[in-house]
Amino acid sequence: MTQRVAILISGGGSNMVSLVDDMTGDHPARPVLVLSNTAEAGGLEKARARGIMTAVVDHRPFGANRAAFEDKLNDVLDAARPDLICLAGFMRVLTEGFVTRWQGKMLNIHPSLLPKYKGLNTHACAIAAGDAEAGCSVHEVTAELDGGQVLGQARVPILPGDTPKKLADRVLAQEHVLYPKILRRVAAGDRSRLDLP
Repeated sequence: MTQRVAILISGGGSNMVSLVDDMTGDHPARPVLVLSNTAEAGGLEKARARGIMTAVVDHRPFGANRAAFEDKLNDVLDAARPDLICLAGFMRVLTEGFVTRWQGKMLNIHPSLLPKYKGLNTHACAIAAGDAEAGCSVHEVTAELDGGQVLGQARVPILPGDTPKKLADRVLAQEHVLYPKILRRVAAGDRSRLDLP
């Protein structure tokens, strides 16, 4: 049975595009919704150009009421009936209640070699620590921030003179390779770990 995939974004949607463009042919999943927390997200137009339904649930009118915001997210997601949810640059921290509801169905891509550098500013942290390499991780989403089971990683060397921006660009290129591979495996029922060379 083909898996239905909803993708949550907040910005340009480059990871969303890499996921969507891979979901063709014999892929075990298809995109059914791209959902953003901001109407200005550039990824929405890219999704529409690919014939994918889009929706916006702006978090700003809800203020600090995260539960009400997530209730609205759930309404939109329920209508799309996804089997899997991919967070692809969705810049809102989700509550335990939301995560629990979708437990086992939600994936995220994070720009570090987890468990190192959860949260933000991962590239600056890796450079400041003197690490030899950085990278990205796809993981299951749990109530612990960036704490779910890692399903795959891709590594990128940190070069002399690297800035957070230069490193981020190289890591992002690997995100576009890793995330589609992991989604394809998960949609086919395979959650064994995949590490790219």
